[in-house]
Amino acid sequence: RFAPAPVQERLSCMARRNSIYVAANIGDKKLCNSSDPSCPSDGRYQYNTDVVFDPEGKLVARYHKYNLFRGETQFNYPKEPEAVTFETPFGKFGIITCFDILFHDPAVALVSKLQVDTVLFPTAWMNVLPFLTAVEFHSAWAMGMGVNLLSANTHNIGTAMTGDGLFTPEGPATYHYDSKTEKGQLLIAELSAQPRLSPTYPPAVNWSSYATSIEKFPEGNDTFSGAVRRDTFTFSDLRHRDGNYTVCQGDLCCHLVYRMSNQSKDEVYVLGAFDGLHGSVIKYYWQICTLLKCKSTDRNTCGQPVETAQTKFEMFSLSGTFGTNYVFPEVLYSGVQLAPGEFEVM
Repeated sequence: RFAPAPVQERLSCMARRNSIYVAANIGDKKLCNSSDPSCPSDGRYQYNTDVVFDPEGKLVARYHKYNLFRGETQFNYPKEPEAVTFETPFGKFGIITCFDILFHDPAVALVSKLQVDTVLFPTAWMNVLPFLTAVEFHSAWAMGMGVNLLSANTHNIGTAMTGDGLFTPEGPATYHYDSKTEKGQLLIAELSAQPRLSPTYPPAVNWSSYATSIEKFPEGNDTFSGAVRRDTFTFSDLRHRDGNYTVCQGDLCCHLVYRMSNQSKDEVYVLGAFDGLHGSVIKYYWQICTLLKCKSTDRNTCGQPVETAQTKFEMFSLSGTFGTNYVFPEVLYSGVQLAPGEFEVM
């Protein structure tokens, strides 16, 4: 019935021999003909595909990636986004691939409509500071969506691809980030199979209600514009070791309360707000509140990538008048390291 599939056969045997679930990202082709007006000229569709085999070696899930990145010209788009799930003795799983995580369908639908407990996430993720390094955003997505996210990234430092993790609603259970060597790492951790039933499951946050309840701090008269990649932010300097600031752009206002325990003399920090379309070819709407270190004491460097910092904050509280409840909280330390247990979403 099927053509030889040595890769899938090997994956199936691997799962059966070891009595484990095996998930893998492969290519898939589907034949078509002239009765399909969308059929490619070579008579087949090619899809970026995830497959999952159960401990008996049976294929239990197959997902065709819906949100293709701009370089994936060898693949076709499925006609509709596929929300693929499968049941296990340790909860309900869903699958998405790489660029999918930045869009509503199918990623958000898997959680909000189909109530999965854990999302499998094979990816080839290029790290982009300050908001889109792999471990930073993937951990934030798990926290924001309230599910486990098992992220397996390609490790290719020549293309800035590194960063994997087993992420939970409470933060990372374990993760690996190494931009210096080509050595990968196997990650193992115990996670809650059904995190919504865990006594430590974080309560739901009404972001808009909380932020609008805050009395707006006086906006600084000395705001300025700066670029984070191609996005124009409104920034305000943090001129003191402690204080309260508000910065607004469009419909978004960002509120910051902070206190530094020490401030390096050659470091400048800003509060920033962005409310607009992000992306060049594929555009999507972002609202961002951020506390950033500038690359140097020159304001023109605010928003440029920075990996290290010396200033220490004793505390800070950051909130925004977001127009959605899909909010992803990120905290990134010096050296592109996460801060498990060091902050909480109120």
